[in-house]
This record gives sequence, C-alpha cells and structure tokens, in this order.
Amino acid sequence: MSTDPRDDSTDADQGLSLHHITVRFGGLLALDDVSLRVAPGRIVGIIGPNGAGKTTLFNVICGFVPPQSGTLALDGKPFRPRPHHLNRHGIARTLQGVGQFSGMTVLENVLVGARSRRPETDAWEALERCGVAEHARALPGSLPYAKRKRVELARALAAKPRILMLDEPAGGLDADEIRWLADLIQGAETTVLLVEHHMELVMSVCDEILVLDFGKPIALGSPAEIRTNDQVAEAYLGAAA
Repeated sequence: MSTDPRDDSTDADQGLSLHHITVRFGGLLALDDVSLRVAPGRIVGIIGPNGAGKTTLFNVICGFVPPQSGTLALDGKPFRPRPHHLNRHGIARTLQGVGQFSGMTVLENVLVGARSRRPETDAWEALERCGVAEHARALPGSLPYAKRKRVELARALAAKPRILMLDEPAGGLDADEIRWLADLIQGAETTVLLVEHHMELVMSVCDEILVLDFGKPIALGSPAEIRTNDQVAEAYLGAAA
C-alpha cells in the first residue's frame, strides 16, 4: 500500500501534503513513515486505536511537534508550521473537549478565532451557524457541555479556514447532536481533517480515511474500502466488524 501523496500527480501542488513523517518520543515511535495528501474541499478522517498517533499527527500539522524526519507542503511549497502562524495560513483547529477562556463571553471567545477585516460579522455568522448566537453574551461555563462544543466549533469557523481540523468533536455529544455535527461538517465548504472515535460519524461524512496503528499507516481509502479492509478490522474495528 502506498500512501505517499507524490504518487498522485493530479493537482499535486494543491492542498496539504505530508511526506514520510516520523516522530519519536524517546524510545516510543509515535508516527512511523506517515504520508497523506489532503486535497482542497475533501473531508479526510484519521482513525485508529488509542495511542495510534492521531493527535500526534494533528500536532505535527500545527507545529506543536516537530518530526524527526519527513516534510510538509502547502500548495506545493515547503510548510514549516508554527502554532501562532496557523491562522494566517487559514488553518483552524478545535481541541478535544472544550478550551474556552472562562472570563470572556461566548462572543469574545469566538472573536479570538476571527481573522478577517470584519471579525465581529464573522463571529456572529459562526455563532448563528452553530446555533449558539442566543448565548453570545453568556460566559461559556454557564452553558451545557454540548453548547460549549458548539462554541468551540464557532470559534474555528469564524476564522473562515481553508483547512478545518476537528479533534474528536463528537466526544460527549448525544445522537441528535452528532447528527447536527455531521450536517455541519458536510456543509462546511472547506477542507476538513477529522480525528474521531465515533465510527458512524466518520463513515458518514468522510471522503477518505487514513487508519493508523501504533503510529504506522495501515490503510487509506474510501469509507467502503476501510469497512472491508481485513487489516483494519483486525487492528481497530474488531474482527467481527
């Protein structure tokens, strides 16, 4: 199986590409020769068991973890991400759980993510889109967890990102909220990278899925291909899946 994005020459200079990324933490091999191309407008899922390297891969893309080997490219140009420069590159990320500023209102939290010349307009649009505009003047801590997750999404969307990175956005949500989330992701009109344990969500929204196991890529394909991949079934979904 080849997951090297350079194997596909069609529009190869567009979007985000990772080439042979390897990360070690001491004696632990967290990512082992991972390559991935994320084309513009695609929804790409990254799945695997706990400890498979999913969040580490996100941290490499965001510049929190430098790889020991391998390179990144954005639109065909070398990309050396730095966390405080992600916004200018059009990359926005949500965190596992919620990470809001408790002393700021919901609107103020979302404004942190806005990057255009009309930040307040973009913030209100994102709040409306996420169904939490009525809570704009409230403090995040006064809201139920599911609403706070929506605020987290609104803050990312307020940046109008070209690449939206979602780290386990379905965690702690009920079935109705997950259906709402699926609609939001599919209607985002941007490139989406999704790390998620909720398999029904991943399979329903993603165009392509990368499967990691102990940091190593073991499969890359459509949801249908991943469902029927014996190696994936053994490593992650369970032999009976």
